[in-house]
Amino acid sequence: MNISSIVIRLLPEHCESTLELIKASDVCDYFMHDDTKIIVTIEGEDISEEIAKLKQIQKMDHVISADMMYSYSEDELDKEKDQIEKSGDINEWLNDASESAGLINYAGDLKKKF
Repeated sequence: MNISSIVIRLLPEHCESTLELIKASDVCDYFMHDDTKIIVTIEGEDISEEIAKLKQIQKMDHVISADMMYSYSEDELDKEKDQIEKSGDINEWLNDASESAGLINYAGDLKKKF
């Protein structure tokens, strides 16, 4: 399951009518708004379903722009975790609760660190 937040931009005079469209649609879940922005979330089985929903929002009357701001993909996260566990590339001390997190020296890319 994927979930993403979308920021919808519009002119103040169209805020209420667009807000009604958003709330009545089954495309997204309303979160909050001000005069020129509406924040919603969309869910999908995969990124393709989310993109299809985003495009529906972008086509709504009076929408100037609608863009994904944050996206979470449970399946992709699980797949990456499985790959990391299978690769054996995790140092054992990273899983040792007695070690200090201050010993971790992150240089922007763990793969190219050594």
